[in-house]
Amino acid sequence: MITVSTAEQRRELGEFLRAHRERLAPAAIGLPAGTRRRTPGLRREEVAQLCGLSATWYSWIEQGRDVSVSPASLARLAGALRLSRAERAYLFALAGKRDPDHGESEADPLPAAAVACVESIGCPAYILDRGWNARCWNGEAERLFVGWLDQPGAANLLRFIFTAPPARALICDWEMRARRVVAEFRATYSAHLNDPALRLLIEEIRQKSRDFARLWEAHDVLGREGGERTFNHPTQGFLRYEQVTFDLAGSPDFKLTMLVRRESADVP
Repeated sequence: MITVSTAEQRRELGEFLRAHRERLAPAAIGLPAGTRRRTPGLRREEVAQLCGLSATWYSWIEQGRDVSVSPASLARLAGALRLSRAERAYLFALAGKRDPDHGESEADPLPAAAVACVESIGCPAYILDRGWNARCWNGEAERLFVGWLDQPGAANLLRFIFTAPPARALICDWEMRARRVVAEFRATYSAHLNDPALRLLIEEIRQKSRDFARLWEAHDVLGREGGERTFNHPTQGFLRYEQVTFDLAGSPDFKLTMLVRRESADVP
């Protein structure tokens, strides 16, 4: 176990826990409100009991003392205090720990409003989940990504790039783009190391593609960024786009990507 890294983080962690403890009504966890409560919300002893911690240990955490807090204890605290998804992530970030439950469950359903948004966008647009499966896309994207989004049951971006022959013809400077895609996916994977589906996906593509295996073993890590993307389309010829990527608010496992057309007389 790793202790909280700085005094400032420990202080913020304690204040965060205290604030959420005080706003949680006893009735919310089946306790009588009582008549002798001098402060709002739960007592420290009650939270400690709910989490299986000693009252002294929990008090030290709230006081910002330099004590070790395990991921399992943090997970129990998050449950006892009824923290939201964002609040739970903040709790683990303050403690400098990896959430043991992060990445083990299936991705959330894609919000209907996000699907409608993609369909209304006038340039190629699609949404990827944590495994880089395209969960929805518009007609512009389907027309651009021949061999990928126009094929039934072939929605995974990594499988397309590394196992579908049309990818090498479509994507300009395939080697450079493939290297960057693997480095970006590794950054995504780092937040979901306990996800068995991702581990199976990686092993599958390693077995099918020596290029993927070589690039994966390089252990390069890059954030997913925008920038110029060029394609040699089989019917439209050379195409140049500017890629823009956003995380969906409230759905961090989903990323919206748009490709804005850049008109140019240049040729590759």
